[in-house]
Amino acid sequence: MAAIQISQVEKSYKTLKALSGVSLTIEEGEFFGLLGPNGAGKTTLISIIAGLNRADAGRVTIHGHDVVRDYRAARQRLGVVPQELVFDPFFTVRETLRMQSGYFGLKKNDQWIDEVMHNLDLTSKADTNMRALSGGMKRRVLVAQALVHKPPVIVLDEPTAGVDVELRQTLWKFVSRLNREGHTVVLTTHYLEEAQALCNRIAMLKAGKVVALDSTSALIKRISGSQLVLRLARGSLPMALQSALTQSDADQAENEFTLRVNDYAEVEPILAILRESGAVIEDMQLKQADLEDVFIQIMGGEK
Repeated sequence: MAAIQISQVEKSYKTLKALSGVSLTIEEGEFFGLLGPNGAGKTTLISIIAGLNRADAGRVTIHGHDVVRDYRAARQRLGVVPQELVFDPFFTVRETLRMQSGYFGLKKNDQWIDEVMHNLDLTSKADTNMRALSGGMKRRVLVAQALVHKPPVIVLDEPTAGVDVELRQTLWKFVSRLNREGHTVVLTTHYLEEAQALCNRIAMLKAGKVVALDSTSALIKRISGSQLVLRLARGSLPMALQSALTQSDADQAENEFTLRVNDYAEVEPILAILRESGAVIEDMQLKQADLEDVFIQIMGGEK
């Protein structure tokens, strides 16, 4: 049974079509990335998965439980970390997590609460009032709240937006551990290097539609070959190499050129042409394609 099944989901806000027939199957135990530019429909889709918003058409199930008709069972299996910092200013960290446990009918949950706080470096702040915490610490509490009932499916909506490197490392270490233990993780992020490092499979949304869906490695392979970045100390790029220029060269320095190469064997002939033209290379790098290259190609430059 799929962890999350999304079938032909549509959602409109007056004249804006936020989601247009989105269908996705997220398998149990996956680390799944949901990527797209601002306004692509990611947060709307997550709100529908969490039961906070209703689709105009289509269906979403979590472990087979419909998020509308069987809301309680679906929500029990789901932990969501939202983008916004929402918290009650009158309680300590521990009290906040105990209350969250109570929402799911868990009365004796202190052992797991202690483990979650330890793994998110919150133990020293357990008795600190929520309003006294920094933004980064509040973000950690949001993550802890989502995990307090040990949900088999975890959805992270931009969890590291605007947070420090230490929190990012702490969070990914813990979430990766939970994923290895069998939890399904769905991540939206603008940090594409995070998605590339963590996600086994990725869907890309654009204007409310799925425009790419594949394993991370297969998506990266869509970009043919590598890029040879040259900075010339003297001379210009010979006409024989102009056809290999990538589209991004308009943004580069006057004496810097990026050439697409499909094979390492193509590098030496390029260097030979440059030598014959009298050009002198100041610097040279061979760069492999990455997820950002794929994203920019599919989204047409949007980010």
